[in-house]
Amino acid sequence: MMTEVLKVQDLSVKFALHESEVTAVSDLNFTLHQGETLAVVGESGSGKSQAFLSIMGLLAKNGRASGKAMLGDVNLVGLSPDQLDVYRGRDIAMIFQDPMTSLNPSLKIKTQLAEVLVKHQGYDKGKAVRAAIEMLERVGIPEPAKRAEAYPHALSGGMRQRVMIAMALLCKPKILIADEPTTALDVTVQAQMLELFSNLTSEFGTALVLITHDLGVVAGVADKVMVMYGGRCIEKGDTETLFYDPRHPYTFGLLASTPHIERRTHKLSPIEGLPPSLEHLPKGCAFNPRCSFRFAECLERRPPLVADEGGRERACFYQGPLRVSEHVA
Repeated sequence: MMTEVLKVQDLSVKFALHESEVTAVSDLNFTLHQGETLAVVGESGSGKSQAFLSIMGLLAKNGRASGKAMLGDVNLVGLSPDQLDVYRGRDIAMIFQDPMTSLNPSLKIKTQLAEVLVKHQGYDKGKAVRAAIEMLERVGIPEPAKRAEAYPHALSGGMRQRVMIAMALLCKPKILIADEPTTALDVTVQAQMLELFSNLTSEFGTALVLITHDLGVVAGVADKVMVMYGGRCIEKGDTETLFYDPRHPYTFGLLASTPHIERRTHKLSPIEGLPPSLEHLPKGCAFNPRCSFRFAECLERRPPLVADEGGRERACFYQGPLRVSEHVA
C-alpha cells in the first residue's frame, strides 16, 4: 500500500481586489502518495500555481486560503511563516519557472545551497558545502566543485534549473513542487530535465507535483493528471487512461491541440476563445463559452466533479463521444 504524504481537502484561494473578492481556486481535492508524480495541467489563469503557492504559504498579501492541506497530521493551510519554515525545505519544497528570480545574484551557488542544510539539518558550513557539491553532481552538473564557486549569472538556464532542483532535494523532502520548470528551456534541455525528475523521484522516493500548461511534457513522467480550468479541477485520472480517453471537452481540446511527432500529418485543432476572467466567470460551466458540446444545462448550472466506477473524475454534463470533427464544427 502506498504511503500518503499529502491530502488536500476543499482547498480554496481568494484574493481581495478593489472592493470585491475573487476566487482563484475553488474546492480542490486530491491525494499525493510517496514516489508518485501528479501533473497539474491548465492554461494560464486556471488556478494551478495559486493552489500550490497557498500550500507553501507564498500567496500575495491580498490572498487567503481555506480548507486543508494535510502533511501527516499537520494542516499547512493557515500556518504562520515561522511555523511553515519548519516544513518548507525539509518536508516540502518548490522550484519555480525562472531560477534567476529565485537565486540571489550576489551570492555564490555554494553559499545558497549550504544555507539550506545549515538551517534545516544543523550542518556546519564545511559539511554543508561538501553535501551541496555532491548534490550538484547527482543532478548532472559537470565539474560541480567549480560550478559551486560561480554566481548564478555565470550558468546557463538549464544549469540554473538544475541548481534549483539540487537545492530543493538537499533535505530529501517528501514532496517536490515544480512550477512550469521546463517552459524557459529548449526542447533538448526539457527532455533532460524531465528524465532527471523521473530518476530523482525514484531514487529519493519523493512525490512530485509537476505544474504545466503543456500536456505534451507529462506523458512519460506523470502517474496521474489533474486538469484545471477556471479555478476548479474539471478532470482527474491516471495518465494513460486520460490521454487515450479524455472525458471532458477541455481535456480533449488540450490533447487535440498538442503536436504529435509520430503523427506529422495530424491536423491540430485549437481551442477557440480565451480562458475566462476569474472576476467574471460565466454562469454555469466556466468552459461553456468555448465548448462545442454545450447544451442548455451547461449554461445554467455548474457541473459537479463526479467519480465513475473506475475512479476517473470529471465535471461535465455532456455524456456523448468526443471527436475532433465534432469539436471543430
